[in-house]
Amino acid sequence: MKTVVNRAPIVWPSDNAPTEDRNVWQAMWRGFRGRCPQCGEGKMFRGFLKTADNCSHCGQDFTGHRADDLPAYLVIVIVGHIVVPIALSIETNFSPPVMLQLAIYLPITLFASLALLQPVKGAVVGLQWAFRMHGFDENNPEK
Repeated sequence: MKTVVNRAPIVWPSDNAPTEDRNVWQAMWRGFRGRCPQCGEGKMFRGFLKTADNCSHCGQDFTGHRADDLPAYLVIVIVGHIVVPIALSIETNFSPPVMLQLAIYLPITLFASLALLQPVKGAVVGLQWAFRMHGFDENNPEK
């Protein structure tokens, strides 16, 4: 026996449609610089990795963002793709002592990771804002 399911098509009314397009690259660049992805003026962070509740300039609410662990994973990938080839190249060409390598590569890795963590988190929050993810959709009925 064959079951036929008739479903009405989902029609999004125009009042739920996004009001304006959001430029993804601009929002990510603003977030990378630690600025509000909407206006580019207000600060996104109130601490090293703690986002502000809202923008001091335009009032954009940041409490709904869900960056979670993605910035840390991206920083690991970025720093790893920079440090590992350099370390391998130096090891194969010069073979310095292991302690010298550790004395060089560990601080470089630490400082590069700390330097990139906040900008990458800002870019992730900017990406979420641009795609209206999580709490950044003004038409979300769950708000």
